Order: sequence, then structure tokens, then C-alpha cells
Amino acid sequence: VSDQKPLGCWSVKHGQIITCPVVCNFETGEYIAVHDDKVLRIWKNKDVNLDKVFKATLSADVYRIHSLPNGGPVVLFKGGGVRTLDALLEAPQQEIENVISDEVIKWSEAFMEGQQPVLIFATEKDGDFFVYVQKLKMNGLHKYKLEQQELSKPLSFTAHIKNQIITLLCLCSNDSVYKVLIPLHQNTDEEEQVLSKSLLLNLSVPGSVLKGTSLVVLDKDHVAVLGSLAVSGEESKECLTIWNTKFQTLQTSKELPLGTSGQLWCYEEKFFFTHGKVLTVIMYKCETSSLAAAVGKLKDSQTPDVSSFVNWNTLADEELVVSFQSQQSVALKSESKMTLRSKKNAVAKVQADTLSVGQLLLNLKDAPTTVFEDELRQLVSKAQMPDFQATIGCVVTALINRCKTNPKYYPRNFLLQIVQTRDLSYSLCPDLMALALEKKDVHLLQTCLQRFPDIPEEITYTCLKVFLSISEAYLQRIDVNLESVICYIDIEFNNKEVKTEIVENGFNAELEQDIWDTKITKETHLTADGEFCPVGPQKAALLNAVLHSAYSETFLLPHLKNLPAQQAVLFLRYLYYLYVKCSEKINTTLPGIRSPTINQIMDWMCLLLDAHFTVMVMLPEAKQLLSNLHKFVRAQVRFYSELNKIEGSLRELQRLNHQKDSQTYSIEVLELI
Repeated sequence: VSDQKPLGCWSVKHGQIITCPVVCNFETGEYIAVHDDKVLRIWKNKDVNLDKVFKATLSADVYRIHSLPNGGPVVLFKGGGVRTLDALLEAPQQEIENVISDEVIKWSEAFMEGQQPVLIFATEKDGDFFVYVQKLKMNGLHKYKLEQQELSKPLSFTAHIKNQIITLLCLCSNDSVYKVLIPLHQNTDEEEQVLSKSLLLNLSVPGSVLKGTSLVVLDKDHVAVLGSLAVSGEESKECLTIWNTKFQTLQTSKELPLGTSGQLWCYEEKFFFTHGKVLTVIMYKCETSSLAAAVGKLKDSQTPDVSSFVNWNTLADEELVVSFQSQQSVALKSESKMTLRSKKNAVAKVQADTLSVGQLLLNLKDAPTTVFEDELRQLVSKAQMPDFQATIGCVVTALINRCKTNPKYYPRNFLLQIVQTRDLSYSLCPDLMALALEKKDVHLLQTCLQRFPDIPEEITYTCLKVFLSISEAYLQRIDVNLESVICYIDIEFNNKEVKTEIVENGFNAELEQDIWDTKITKETHLTADGEFCPVGPQKAALLNAVLHSAYSETFLLPHLKNLPAQQAVLFLRYLYYLYVKCSEKINTTLPGIRSPTINQIMDWMCLLLDAHFTVMVMLPEAKQLLSNLHKFVRAQVRFYSELNKIEGSLRELQRLNHQKDSQTYSIEVLELI
């Protein structure tokens, strides 16, 4: 999310409109979408073109599809009819009943109660609000009318189900949250009941009022509300807030200056909301709701303590404590069954549990280097601790911060060890690769490119530029992982060429000779076009790491256009060399560990030519390279064209061989006409 790397992208035709949110079918791994209200589309990750995927035209307009982990997708129509996806696919044109008259659906949600899928939705008509509860397996539908209040109407809904009771929360225009209890099992035959609302939370603290637009439930005592916080005498500001409904307190808030869409989602202890033009994800943990904690918040309600709930940022030193404060809350919750805790007991508990990770890192900020590294190594070695990956990210951040304050300090081996042995990502330590680029630590950069799945395209391009600019003489003096090149590259020592290659048939007379024999001539080690590898093995290994890095063409191409012409030509020569090498193999696969694939090579060649084609055509030194590339590709096209001509004969030959199961040795001559 932080680097906006699209993992998949599908689009409808021009003029078509996707009319409800796309969902994933947890049971089949398929995506389900509806466009133009009635047209259903179902596809998988491997599908590219939506025009060619499953399509079904329904008889009624769809309002929303809900996907349940163990119950399958449920389809809610704008007329209030409900169907499971399986039932709908059996007869897409089946008639859908209209259960609401002149009402408009405002919100819906689906749950699993045991093995029973339950759907709840709210509608509006002439200022009145109604709630429908649909139990799919029992085919039971109950309608309720929401109690009306003067000068107040519901703006947003959320609900959860427990012990056969649905708890519906309504965020209303009078800056309050109301609770409505709906029993799942109704014994009455009354057609329409009135649901009474009880005040759950007043969204105000002394001097300010929150104008909410969306809310989600965090646990039984906490809700999160997105909206505009209006402070008397000041302009209102959009913010995300967390409230304690048990003690009516504002626990924490975060200003969102770039604005939001007004929508807030919550999934697996993470908030999702749009901030400006990006989707923001924030982790949170709820502490045990206690009187002591609530009183602590009330003492300074204008500047609520954020550390107990949300890690708004994880990069700054002073916020490392925030990242791991939640672990103490979880520990307190699991080990203490008392609802009320005194501050004395809480302090004693923290001391008994030893310092939190964030507090430990802060205490080590000014420690001597040896003590600093020893403590961090011990921290890294605790592989079973909670939130281990986040801990490692904070350890790396602490090392980077010390490097910034002390330019002479650079724990190269420690950083390399962490990256090689731990499952890190770029987003957990975004300053690490910037530091490695500054120090020209190409081995660390190579390892990050091979192991990080989420490197931004700008960083990938910067690594490529640095690798191409470093001299071969410098690279020969430093340590680089050569696993990806040692099995195929033609390397040159003191103007003598030596070809290292995996021997596929188990024997090669040349390998019986001393590879340092000066009698070996260059002519015996030329590739198909008579060219050697244009770069040394160290640089080739670094470039292979770049080829393996994930990227989006849209984001990479603008950076690639800034690559200097001479470096672009050198990179293209190396890609061409790899292309020829792959073509020498029957399976077009280079030997070795993490060697580039033919697809990666072709994709990067196309990218490079797209970015620099005009320059390549104008450069005299690139003329022969482009000519050779053109001839080689043309020869391959001709070769595959000839293969296509005999494809039918080869298939027939394969069929004949399957039909005959000769037990004795035989030689057959087949004439291809």
C-alpha cells in the first residue's frame, strides 16, 4: 500500500460502469463484480481480460455483494431480495421478489451465526428508517421500524452479532451514537415492530464536538469514528478518533489534513481509510477498558494519550514507545482478570515484564556502540516474541538513526545479517536502502533487491544507475554474491577468456583442463553472435538482482528515461547477452540460483528500448547492437514459424506413440509430409 504497487488490474469496456464494490469469494479465490447494475462477472488472478471471463446477466439490479468466509457470497438486490451466489448462478434470470416498496437501501451487512448466514440492511422512505433481517437458510425475513427522533437522522450504521442478538449502532446527525438491540429469533407474528434506540455515546468533549461521517466497532467498549472535529473559535478539521463507550471518553485522535472520503473500514486490527489521494492503513490494539485508564484520559482530554491504542507512525525515535505499548496492554489484559487496576499495580506489572521494545531502544539511544549492538543482537535473537517482524524493523531503524547521527558508524555486517536471515520488507525499514546507497554498499543493496517484495521503482532505478556506474576494478575488491552468474557467465581474466557453464550431459573435455591455462583462446568461448559478456561477474550479479526486483511498468518507465545513454547501452548489451545465452538452452532457462528468467530479460529489454529508443538510434555505438538484436530476433521468429508448420505432425506422432506400447527395441522411420 505504501508504495502503490498494483498486484492485479482489470478494467471494463468504455461506457460500462462498475456499480457495486468488488468482493473476493473466500472459498474459490475468485473475484466477483457487477457492472451496469445487472451484469455479473467472476474471474481469478490469472485472468487478464474481463471480456473473456464468466458473465451472467441478472433479472434485477444488484445493490451489494457480501462475501462470508464460511458461507459463500450473498447477493442483495435493490428491491430487497436476497440470494446466495450459488443459487443465482443456477438460474441467473430467475425472478427476484421486491420486498421493499418505494424504500431506498442505505446500508447492509452480512454475518455468520453458527452455520446460518444472516443479512441485515437499513432503508429509508420519507425520512423514516427501516431495518430488515434476513436469515437465508430459514428463508425468514423480519422488518422493523427505527424509532424516530426529532432533529436527528441516522448518517451511518454498523453492526455485530453475538449470542443470537444483533447490536446495531447508528451514528446520528445530532453528534451522538445510538445502540439498537435486535433479537435474531422472533416468536411474534407482528408484521412491523418499532425498535427503540438508547444513547451509547455523545461525541463531544469540553470545548469540541465531532461531526461524524462513519464509525466502526473495535471491541465491546471502543468505537472509532471518522469525521470533523469542531473546536470553538477554530476551523473544523477532519480526524480519526477512538472513543471509550463504557466511560464516555475520547481515547485518542489523529488529524487528517489532506481530507478523507468519509469512509472508514476496520479489518484484523487495522484501520483503512483514504487520506488525500492514497489509501492509509494504521494498526491498532485496544487495551482493557478500566476505570484507571479512563480517568487517566480524562485528566487531559484535550491532548489524549495515543500510545495505548494506535501507532500513527513507526519511524521516528520518539514514537518507538508507541509501537509496542500495545504489547503491555495485551499482557495486562490476559494476566489480570480485575476490571479495576490501580496505577501502583500497573507500574509493578510493567517492571515485572521488563521494558517494552520501544522503551529499550530509547534507553540505548546514547549507549556506547558495543553495548548498543550487543543489546540489539539479543533483541533480534528472541525469535518467539510477539510482533517479531515489527520489532526487527524498529531495530533496523534504530541502527539507521545512529548512522545518521554518527556518520563514521556503519554496522555493515550486522545489517547484512538481519536482512539475510529475517523476513523484512522495504516498508518496515524504508531508510535502509537509502543508507546503503549513500555508503555504496552494493552487497547489502543486492540482498535487499533479492529479498524485499515491495521496493519502490525509484529506489530500483537508483540501484541500477549505481551498479552501472561503479567501476569493474572497484567491484573486484568487494564481496558480492555470485550465485546467479557463476554457472553461465563468460568471464575474462587478464585478457584471457574463460567460460564457466553447467555441463548438462555430465562431461566436457574443456573442464578437464586447467581453467587458468593461458592457451585457451577467446574464439572457443564466444556466444552465438561472437560477443563476450560486456560486464564482469560482480556487476552481472548486481544487475541480475535488479532484474529480479518486482516493479510496475507505469512507475518505472519515467525513472528509466533518466538513465544516462552510455549506461543504457551497456545495460542493453548485457540484456542481449543474457537473451542469447537463454536461447542456447533448449528450455531457455539459465542455470544457477536466482538467475534471470527469459521473461524478465525480455520485459527489461522492452522497457529499456521504450525509454531510450530515440537515443539508441542516434548513438553510433548502439547501431551494431540494435542490428544484432534485430537479426537475432528475426532468426528466432523464423525458427518458431517453421516449428509451427510441423506442429500438427508432431502432435500426430505423439498420438501414435501413445497408442503403441512396444515392449521390444525397435527403430521406426516416419515420413513427415
